[in-house]
Amino acid sequence: MAKRIDVSGLTAYYGAHKAIEDISLHVEPQAVTAFIGPSGCGKSTFLRTLNRMHEVTPGGRVEGKVLLDNEDLYGPGVDPVAVRRTVGMVFQRPNPFPTMSIYDNVAAGLRLNGGRMRRSELDAVVERELRGANLWNEVKDRLNRPGSSLSGGQQQRLCIARATAVAPDVLLMDEPCSALDPVSTLAIEDLIDKLKAEYTIVIVTHNMQQAARVSDRTAFFNLAAVGEPGRLVEVDSTAKIFSNPSVPATEDYISGRFG
Repeated sequence: MAKRIDVSGLTAYYGAHKAIEDISLHVEPQAVTAFIGPSGCGKSTFLRTLNRMHEVTPGGRVEGKVLLDNEDLYGPGVDPVAVRRTVGMVFQRPNPFPTMSIYDNVAAGLRLNGGRMRRSELDAVVERELRGANLWNEVKDRLNRPGSSLSGGQQQRLCIARATAVAPDVLLMDEPCSALDPVSTLAIEDLIDKLKAEYTIVIVTHNMQQAARVSDRTAFFNLAAVGEPGRLVEVDSTAKIFSNPSVPATEDYISGRFG
């Protein structure tokens, strides 16, 4: 079930370096929120704080709160692994498990979570998720082939199927189309539009046209200078951000004057 995210006063560090500072943001359920901004402004770092991936990085730590339907993901006793099951992630480059078949890639999370399912139940989940990722018809006759045997666009859809198989509440996507050709990009964008009926989706993108096409809300991040922490400048409906932003720097970035 899609859930709302409420972030307040979030600051993230790499060791002594402050990467992003004092970010407060609401992410609506059953909608796509896009993060845009120049390279180095902390978009991906912020995305990784939403499922506690940031602290996997040596020296990575966070101050502030991230609430998922009022549950503090950084609260005492909260298991980071459980958070990452609830808040799934799709990375910039497709990363199917190279030694696993297409079938086993989708089933991996279910098996890892310790769920004992009959083969018939597992078959049904794998087919459902591959259909959901618009991939079933392309791979149904070669489920035992390695996931790495697929094209880049197919691999990314396989990774999305793998992420949704464990039924997360939120799906984070870090530039999911940056390594793909235009046809594959369109397929992923169509899939994102379909998935938002079930999930809260957050996407980082450098592609302004993509943000305008796929998102309902857009958050613009920026930094005062190289080496300074990234900050949230403005967040609003995508239509407003792209037609009548409140902050001049947002308009400058969207129109290509910098970044």
